[in-house]
Amino acid sequence: MMLIQVLGPGCARCQALANNVAEAVRQLGISAEIEKVTDLNQIISFGVVATPALVVNGELKLSGKVASVDEIKEILFAAK
Repeated sequence: MMLIQVLGPGCARCQALANNVAEAVRQLGISAEIEKVTDLNQIISFGVVATPALVVNGELKLSGKVASVDEIKEILFAAK
């Protein structure tokens, strides 16, 4: 199972990224656990300087932007 983490303090942009991640997972029909990470120390441990950020299976894939559903699908497909 894929672990997808959305990193951010819970702002509107972070929620938008989480929603896009959930939709991408649904459209791809993959088995994934989606986790929201709001703890600042944990976010910093990934080397993130701008939120929201997306981590797939422990690897930082993007930060500082709200990726579209299609962009997220490309990231997840590549990570499979």
